Order: sequence, then C-alpha cells, then structure tokens
Amino acid sequence: MVNRLVLECVVVKPVQNKTSPSGIPHATFLVEHRSFQIEAGLKRQAWCKISVVASGLALQPIAKQLVIGSKINIAGFISQHESKNGLAKLVLHAEKIDFLTHGE
Repeated sequence: MVNRLVLECVVVKPVQNKTSPSGIPHATFLVEHRSFQIEAGLKRQAWCKISVVASGLALQPIAKQLVIGSKINIAGFISQHESKNGLAKLVLHAEKIDFLTHGE
C-alpha cells in the first residue's frame, strides 16, 4: 500500500527531543504549508499544519538545526496518533528532510 507525502513547509513550533525506552531518538515539531493548487480548473488556496516526527539517528543532525521559520521539504509517510484525551491526529513521519532556507 502506498503511503507517501512530500510537503514544502515552514517550521512553526520548535523541535522537542525525546528518546524512546528502546533508545531511539525522536525529534517532534510542527510545520505549516501554504500554497495555491488547481482543483477542477480553479485556483484555490491549500493550507495545513501538521505534526512531524523524525526518528532515528540519521535525521537527528538535521533536526538539531531546525528553528522556527526554517523552510524545509519533508518526505515521509503519515500515520494516526492519539492524544492522551483520545483525540486523533495525522502525523508526518519524516524519512528525508531538506533545507530550503534556515529560519530566523
């Protein structure tokens, strides 16, 4: 089954670093995407905020450089996470992060 998302976006909340009980590092942060897309022949604005998790040692050096305002391109897959109060949200699990520009 295909589950692939590529998103050009801006970091809007700082990175939070955690390590799982099994020792895997996880960097989580929030990004925002804004663009214009063509739908049914008409131009429309597309906008979203999505949480991102970058897991494993390979992405940690990049995640450490992320600051609010960093423009990045992220490729990965999406999965549903549930908060402690039972609310579901989609999270982008990054497999590749490329800088377009560094932030502030």
